[in-house]
Amino acid sequence: MGVLADEKLNVTWQCVLTAKKANCILGCIKRSMTSRSREVILPLYSALVSPHLESGIQLWSPQHRKDMELLEWVQRRATILIRELEYLSYEKRLRQLGLFDLEQGRLPGDLLGAF
Repeated sequence: MGVLADEKLNVTWQCVLTAKKANCILGCIKRSMTSRSREVILPLYSALVSPHLESGIQLWSPQHRKDMELLEWVQRRATILIRELEYLSYEKRLRQLGLFDLEQGRLPGDLLGAF
């Protein structure tokens, strides 16, 4: 499956690589788009960046708070890109965009795995 883990089955390195790749894609979006409106940034984020973060969370389920915060930081950065929302708090930006924080997005996968 391509999941990197150390001898203690720690997936921190996988989280670092995923965050790095998602940040690179987000940087390309920022550099190539002249408009920072919701109609431009949100579909690009949803199509190009979000699948990396969401698949990582569902597949290898990071347990450490620092790993979750690293991945959440990428989503924070993406929501700040939207010009009309850049001065709102992170929670308000997520509500305005109809997104969930990554830890809440992990809940359906956890429930599915439990049953």
